[in-house]
Amino acid sequence: MGAQLNPYIMSKDARTQAEFYKQALGGEVQSVMTFGQMPNTPEAVKDKVMHMVLTVAGTNTLFLSDAFEPVSGSRHIVLALSYDNESEARTAYANLSEGGAVKYPFDLQPWGYYGEVVDKFGVTWQIVK
Repeated sequence: MGAQLNPYIMSKDARTQAEFYKQALGGEVQSVMTFGQMPNTPEAVKDKVMHMVLTVAGTNTLFLSDAFEPVSGSRHIVLALSYDNESEARTAYANLSEGGAVKYPFDLQPWGYYGEVVDKFGVTWQIVK
């Protein structure tokens, strides 16, 4: 028996956030289901994203949804991306930093290269090589 763990990001604007990750990390939206595809959905939320599947940085899968309650970032959950290539890691770190806040500069540590950034949507990322 096996299972796959997928981070599920509740977003103020799932489409905008997914587009940022596509540009920052390379990726593709695999599918989008809106609330309008469900019966009896109020007109005001028909275009909101109920479930989006996004692949980033190769074959990593993120799920996103528009939230109906306030969204705030935290360090309770951190997304870590491990790269084999230092240049790709540096690029991902720089891209995710745009409009966000650097927590730890991407630099050589005793275990390898490491950096941490909170992106402009409040998601904390650890980038390692």
